[in-house]
Amino acid sequence: MKKISLRTRSSVQGCKNSWKYTNGDTLSSIVRSVSMKAGFNKQKTLKGSTQHANADITTKVFTFGELAAATQNFHPKKLVGNGGFGRVYKGQLKHNNKIVAIKQLDKNATQGNKEFLEEAVALSHVQHPNLVNLIGHCTDGRQRILVYEYLSNGSLEDHLFEVSGKKPPLDWHTRMKIVKGAAQGLEYLHDTANSPIVYRNFKASNILLDDEFNPKLSDFGLSKLGVAGEKDHVSMTMMETFGYCAPEYTQTGEPTSMSDVYSFGVVLLEILSGRRAIDTTRPTEEQNLVNWAHPIFKDKKKFGLIADPLLEDKYPVKGLYQALAVAAMCLQEEANTRPMIGDVATALEYLLTENFENNDIITMSDDQQAMEFGIQDADTSLQPQPNA
Repeated sequence: MKKISLRTRSSVQGCKNSWKYTNGDTLSSIVRSVSMKAGFNKQKTLKGSTQHANADITTKVFTFGELAAATQNFHPKKLVGNGGFGRVYKGQLKHNNKIVAIKQLDKNATQGNKEFLEEAVALSHVQHPNLVNLIGHCTDGRQRILVYEYLSNGSLEDHLFEVSGKKPPLDWHTRMKIVKGAAQGLEYLHDTANSPIVYRNFKASNILLDDEFNPKLSDFGLSKLGVAGEKDHVSMTMMETFGYCAPEYTQTGEPTSMSDVYSFGVVLLEILSGRRAIDTTRPTEEQNLVNWAHPIFKDKKKFGLIADPLLEDKYPVKGLYQALAVAAMCLQEEANTRPMIGDVATALEYLLTENFENNDIITMSDDQQAMEFGIQDADTSLQPQPNA
């Protein structure tokens, strides 16, 4: 059996400072059961993704008239989203009756048609099952419009925070399926795409879901399309992703793959807890999710406090512990101590397989959870240890 350790940026760069567990093997407790076969399959998948990305992919060029007709002249009732990059409309193409998402970008673009076209074509080559597919674009006049596949099941944000009779709470397996797929999509952008893409805007509302709750990341790469001045864009992104931004991104305004990993950790914590990254309706000490969770990371007896009450205690307790371990590592303040997203994806894939192939769904009281975490798992700790 192959034993895989979770690499951090510092371990790759040869830095001395790194996040350590008391057992001396970073996150090995999560991925120790990943076999050589699983590793081979992952390499095979990544290779296939690379080949697919290099294929001769072309996007359709739409006229403004075609897209106006598809959205009833961009009627407000067709509006399904409104963010810093522009407005998103649900439309139906007349030539094939296909339902699509039409994103009309901010007209205050800094790029001309040629540059926008080059970037749009580049994005069309970014192909992965966990990324929203770009179908076409429009550059008539000052228009900057992108046409994507339409996902009818809404966003992760909808299903986590807007639960109703028609939208029941997500169960544990579905949550792990979503976060695993989101990690794989982010891994592709960082490690496999021809030109690596830093997401910048990773948050629950940008993780869209198909009818089977397979996640697809949206809005990746839009920062390169010149929708605003760079300074304005950075300020806008930080405002929209307040609560998701890594400390160094907030300080410098320079996003990196490691700031994406931090944002991923926040989303993972949202999925586990059912709490928003920032929620001003909660008591002051609970309004910032990461700040609230940090003390709990240090006390395994309190891990059950993080679990979303809507799960009704129906989750694998050790799976919760391990998922929290991944989140804690992603949320390290120092960027070079965070794990590589590829290793996070591997760990989450293992969690999904391990927890559910064995039907390891356990219902436990708070006392039982405290005993489980406090006694059986007492040989590990989420606190950083000083270097030897």
